[in-house]
Amino acid sequence: MTAQDFIVAIPARHAASRLPGKPLRTIGGLPMVLHVARRALAAGAREVWVATDDARIAEALQGSGVQVAMTALDHASGTDRLAECARLAGWADDAIVVNLQGDEPFAPADGIACVARTVAHSGAGIATLAAPISDVETLLDPNAVKVVRAGNGDALYFSRAPVPWPRDAFARDRSVMPEGQWLRHIGIYGYRVSALRAFAALPPGRLERVESLEQLRALEAGWRIAVELAPSPFPPGVDTPEDLARAERIFMELTSGNDHG
Repeated sequence: MTAQDFIVAIPARHAASRLPGKPLRTIGGLPMVLHVARRALAAGAREVWVATDDARIAEALQGSGVQVAMTALDHASGTDRLAECARLAGWADDAIVVNLQGDEPFAPADGIACVARTVAHSGAGIATLAAPISDVETLLDPNAVKVVRAGNGDALYFSRAPVPWPRDAFARDRSVMPEGQWLRHIGIYGYRVSALRAFAALPPGRLERVESLEQLRALEAGWRIAVELAPSPFPPGVDTPEDLARAERIFMELTSGNDHG
């Protein structure tokens, strides 16, 4: 199996508390889930699946070249929805699948492919991406998840806290970004399908519950998660009406730029 021989699966739930019907909200006149699916196709995936719980989302994808898995309403997480999709689609245990969030309409194609490649080359069952943090506000922000890597690139820990804690620098001044490299976790995952199935079967871990970070379930169970630096920036996802308005502006800028170039 080559690194490029991978599947992308997009969990797309209709009920989102902050932005109901989020996958069907339009950007440039097209539903957001279709934009996400097009990013996955641009990454070179051999198959793109949307795992959803709503027939309206399936209808919006007709004729797009994307396959749809109708999954249960009551999944606790997108990972659980993905595991059901794997079962419905009949993917082989050694297949590589990338879990792309359904609210990432501008996810870079090279980043999606990079996650798949990292699974293939690392030997880990799970892989993800990170990007350097350049400002102290992000370092201190609990909504920006930090990751610490081992020398071989595997994740040592994920946290909402600033890790590692720059003791001497923060003792002097916490308003200035300390010297060194801190990494922000980007929430895109690649799995061997066997690891995806096993992960979904694990009970929630103690660390996962404390930090509200699902990936800590794997680390607490002693699993490897390979972490690669993202080859290009991932713009923020869409969670709120304000995010949606920003995404519309970005889309209009991108398309007007294409028209003139």
